[in-house]
Amino acid sequence: SRPILDMSYSRHFLDFQGSSIPSSMKKLVVTKLSQNFREAVTLQQDSSVPLPGDGDLLVRNRFVGINASDINYSAGRYDASVKPPFDIGFEGVGEVVALGLSASADYTVGQAVAYVKAGSFAEYTVVPAKQAVPLPSVKPEFLTLMVSGATAYLSLKELGNLSEGKKVLVTAAAGGTGQFAVQLAKKAKCHVIGTCSSDEKGGFLKSIGCDRTINYKTENVESVLRKDYPEGVDVVYESVGGKMFDLALNALAIKGRLIVIGFIAGYQNPTGLQPIKAELLPAKLLKKSASVQGFFLNHYLSDYKMALQHLLKMYERGDLVCEVDFGDMSPEGKFTGLESVFRAVDYMYMGKNIGKIVVELPHSVNSKL
Repeated sequence: SRPILDMSYSRHFLDFQGSSIPSSMKKLVVTKLSQNFREAVTLQQDSSVPLPGDGDLLVRNRFVGINASDINYSAGRYDASVKPPFDIGFEGVGEVVALGLSASADYTVGQAVAYVKAGSFAEYTVVPAKQAVPLPSVKPEFLTLMVSGATAYLSLKELGNLSEGKKVLVTAAAGGTGQFAVQLAKKAKCHVIGTCSSDEKGGFLKSIGCDRTINYKTENVESVLRKDYPEGVDVVYESVGGKMFDLALNALAIKGRLIVIGFIAGYQNPTGLQPIKAELLPAKLLKKSASVQGFFLNHYLSDYKMALQHLLKMYERGDLVCEVDFGDMSPEGKFTGLESVFRAVDYMYMGKNIGKIVVELPHSVNSKL
């Protein structure tokens, strides 16, 4: 038995007894700090389902998003003061199944919501109502916008200074966030170049408006840029790091801007970094009046809601493709259930995904919702 407040005084509340909310659930927990996700993370079978406080929602997760930074989090790189065990997973989409009294002013049971908050790799997550985003329905496409879409939108808006005719290079362009950088740069009437690792990804990029795709497995990126863009590129949206960072830096035009939104090439290394030729950075920037700027979504949260509403409207109007990869083409098939998060992380680091990797959490059909 668990202590449950008598919630029968409001239709907003779901009576735990009459619902299919169990008392225990599965969730993923970081039990050891490591950049090896499988070593760091444990699937716990019988964690207690958390209770929402006064201003909280209890969300039953239906879709959770995989991010390259999941392994930075499991390695303890974001906050050295946090010690294992701790919950993992940054974003989810699901239904509200219970909520606190003040939260009931804005939300009701059964409502579809999305959120960005640590602890989404679980069957149920408590989300402060203030941090939740109400949605018209539970769809995995909405999940692509929460971290990936918002990162592309805000970084290009704040740092990109895009305008008609500018040349924009997007690295890992067919990935979860690259797909949005390509589309948003096209909407700003820029000429967009995208790097990718297969012809299939190149075909996807062309379908969303990419002007020139470079398959780095079959083409030399440096040669293509030098030959086709002798004057350089104006903006680089860079998420790979290592050699790709060096290439992108060298390809900048006069007054060019390189925006670093990640460096996935190094995340699996013990240090989290892959060497770059940074000693020449001051000279290279000076020679071109160029700039390199980092972008981390957490530092732009004051603009986050605005960005998300804008992206949601674009998607609902049909102006934005939100490509979801459920891993159907992976060796063991679709990513279903929390146990498949491990496979999904591996799949991303093998560079197989087109669009945002999403894991579906199926639920039993005997629920009232």
